[in-house]
Amino acid sequence: MLAVLGQWSFYGIFRCPFLVPFVDCQNCPVITCWGRITTLFWGFWLFLPLSAILFGRAFCGWLCPGGLVNQMIGKIAIFKLRTRNPLLKIAPLGLGVGLAVALFLWLGYHNPRSMVPIRVGEFWSAIRLSFEHASPFWLTRTFVVLGLVAAGLIVANLWCRFACPTGGLMELVKRIALFRVFKTSACNDCNACLRVCEMGTRPDEVNCTNCGDCLKICPVDAIQFGRKKK
Repeated sequence: MLAVLGQWSFYGIFRCPFLVPFVDCQNCPVITCWGRITTLFWGFWLFLPLSAILFGRAFCGWLCPGGLVNQMIGKIAIFKLRTRNPLLKIAPLGLGVGLAVALFLWLGYHNPRSMVPIRVGEFWSAIRLSFEHASPFWLTRTFVVLGLVAAGLIVANLWCRFACPTGGLMELVKRIALFRVFKTSACNDCNACLRVCEMGTRPDEVNCTNCGDCLKICPVDAIQFGRKKK
């Protein structure tokens, strides 16, 4: 488990700072990194929208290593926000901003290497080299991400709920998801589901990840998984 989390922090946070103009990852003479495995890289981004069309944000609730890290941090967070809090209304805005910033960096800088993690062998040596050779832009981006993840100690799952660009993209796509966890007309708004939800939401609402934690908690059995009838 620690090895998996370590790899995630390495690939997900400490991305490549060597932005060499006109040199793509496959031809880079400086480093050997995961970005060379283009079939896995593009396959992953094809898998995400497909999974969202089928199961909404289930990737966030079941497969995302970042989500796992944020949930672990959220266990000791000061504010769980598992009530009908007005702050939750800004969740779509935060996710949208995160997605817009990610798209701007990806499309505006015309260099896919800024989105590919560095890989030079030893874990700690790679991190040290990243900071030694990084540009101010890379350092700013890295500390913003680290700061938002650390802020999860204050507000549970803050990154996943209010900033994650991947979550923002999947939040848009999940509206047409074929299978989902949803409330039926029997719902009496007791919010029992909200109080057990790691993401502080209710079935089929913003930030619902189809994790299924609420399926057995409803006192009137108003939560189901499957095709939602319109």
